[in-house]
Amino acid sequence: MFTVRNRWVLVGSMFLLLFGAALRVHGENTPAASGPPDATLFTTYTLDSLDKSVSWIVCGSTVSTEGCYAAGNLGPFGRAGGLMEGNASVNLHTNTVTRAIYIVDIASGRGGNGVVLYVYRKTDVVSSTSDTVTVSLTKTIKLPLAGGSTALCSMAANNSFLFIGTDNSPQAVRVQKRNFTVTQVGGFSPPINVTAITADQYGYVTVTQGGFSSGENGFYVFGPDGGGADFMLNNAIAVSTTTLPKSNVDPAQRLEVRPKPAPQQADPAD
Repeated sequence: MFTVRNRWVLVGSMFLLLFGAALRVHGENTPAASGPPDATLFTTYTLDSLDKSVSWIVCGSTVSTEGCYAAGNLGPFGRAGGLMEGNASVNLHTNTVTRAIYIVDIASGRGGNGVVLYVYRKTDVVSSTSDTVTVSLTKTIKLPLAGGSTALCSMAANNSFLFIGTDNSPQAVRVQKRNFTVTQVGGFSPPINVTAITADQYGYVTVTQGGFSSGENGFYVFGPDGGGADFMLNNAIAVSTTTLPKSNVDPAQRLEVRPKPAPQQADPAD
């Protein structure tokens, strides 16, 4: 009886060892249990002391390793005034994640007051043990904006467009992500320079011009479809139609009513 018991223990132990080995082999070839391949990785960016160079580093973990996997530098720039990443494109068959990096140089050219948009492509190929990262410059676009070493850059985006402005320009620009077509948008008479560009989670982008210091202010709201500019009316300042971008989009296409989420109940323990 004792011998038989030992034999079953031996067989059970061998099964557990083989099963554990199979799990390890499977894990070594599977980047992540769920989510995109880079769900456990992150990229941080650092500016040099003069904002002329941007360094990046990718850290985090994979299935079987953790640490920092790749690093590099972008530039040089006259002055990097605005940076943002684009939406990720995921290929689960090759465990590849591709996204754009947008950097606005607000002190470009000999005079140091040109504005240039640099578009980089960042590609992460994730395995169970590493992340192979490449970053390459794909497009350089001169923008019809006034910059300078002390200029304030504003930038926001939705799925289709980038909106970029500076506080030295009375109009912002809209850049089509697909073909990089540049269109000037907004603008008031008399001119009011751009002071902020913001966006919400639905893709609506607001270009704000002026502020308390200027004594005048206004804003434009652009829809997520990029079909033109929405604008709001008030009872104090008329909107001049001369400078408004046009749109052929039927507002009825945006009509949508969603139920509100149920209010959260307070925890009695709190």
